[in-house]
Amino acid sequence: MTLLIRNGHLLDPTANLDGTGWVHITDGTISGAGPGKPPAGITPDETIDAGGLFVSPGFIDLHVHLREPGQESKETIESGSRAAAAGGFTSIVCMPNTAPPIDHASLVKFIYLEANRVGLVNVFPTGTVSKGREGKELADIGELVAAGVVAITDDGSPVMDSSLMRCALEYAKMFDIPVMDHCEDLALNNAGVMNESFYSTKLGLRGAPSAAEDVMIARNIILAEFTGGRVHIQHLSTAGGVRMIRDAKARGLKVTCEVTPHHLALTEAALCEYDTNYKMNPPLRGEEDRAALIEGLADGTIDAIATDHAPHTITDKDVEFDFAPCGIIGLESALAVIYTTLVQPGHLTALRMIEALTAAPARIIGKEHKGVLKEGMDADITIWDGTTEYLLDKNQFKSKARNCPFHGWNVNGRAMYTIVNGEIHFKRQ
Repeated sequence: MTLLIRNGHLLDPTANLDGTGWVHITDGTISGAGPGKPPAGITPDETIDAGGLFVSPGFIDLHVHLREPGQESKETIESGSRAAAAGGFTSIVCMPNTAPPIDHASLVKFIYLEANRVGLVNVFPTGTVSKGREGKELADIGELVAAGVVAITDDGSPVMDSSLMRCALEYAKMFDIPVMDHCEDLALNNAGVMNESFYSTKLGLRGAPSAAEDVMIARNIILAEFTGGRVHIQHLSTAGGVRMIRDAKARGLKVTCEVTPHHLALTEAALCEYDTNYKMNPPLRGEEDRAALIEGLADGTIDAIATDHAPHTITDKDVEFDFAPCGIIGLESALAVIYTTLVQPGHLTALRMIEALTAAPARIIGKEHKGVLKEGMDADITIWDGTTEYLLDKNQFKSKARNCPFHGWNVNGRAMYTIVNGEIHFKRQ
């Protein structure tokens, strides 16, 4: 099977591509790519004329909650994969805070088997740091790695025990995988439901100070330096965190991080109507934090954009603010939100956005054969429209969930084709 994509605007900083060009695919592998017109003599089985569209490596999301096994009313591997493909994501990294947690090799194998049955996008599981995500005893990390996890994390639960975190970094180092951590000091956080600030006082809601996140980031950087292990900071949300990670990278430490579209586009001011679709953890912060996150993403301090796609049912969210679960969906809105709020106003270049969605996350999980438009690489490609304005409508999403704070926004940027392993797995009608 051969496929030719022509006339599209190629965007790939790793391959130094930024202009009209072509991509040729043969049996799931990129067999050629470059600027201008394709070489004479190529006779593909299928051709896509991408005139007026962008062509980039397939998007990779480092932080997705698929909820299966155990919470299939919220999302499944199949519905989450459909949402990912519709959002332009060709690969997703799923979190282990399922029921039961992914702390055993058999559950990792289940994820792969179900993802292969669905056959829409690449699904890479993570395993837990601790058994049962209880933070008491290390999971069988070697068995999890042998089964195929790309990282370990107790996501949703911070690794509070510093000794356990040290051991996790030392074990993970042997397998060259990152320890991903949800940075939150639970004692300092004081069960806060939003950022501690003027707004939390005004709204009468318990505040979670940014220091609760910063303290754990600082600890993880110290332990990464001490052990030589790789630590990945999940859903970074504070200006202090950006400063510490910038310093850690300047000193050559093995520290990476991600930021979500919602922390880049929204602030705590959005909570003034007590809409639980704006409740998340870490919470939306202040404008100074948002500005620091944008600057950190633009200058490369922040490696990747990840959605933290966290689906919940309508009844889950339709309760008093204090009792609503944290999290929003993001797979089908991420491109639109980032492109509309950051790229179009000039805060972020399109090339930097693509790097943060493709090559950078590929490096973090050791999948360098993805995330780049070069000969010999996996043919995972996203073709997307950056010019047509449309209304973001959560009711049209492929996800089972509807907890999206961006519903009704006028946006630009949406996937038109999602190509996985050389096959078109999503085409917008």
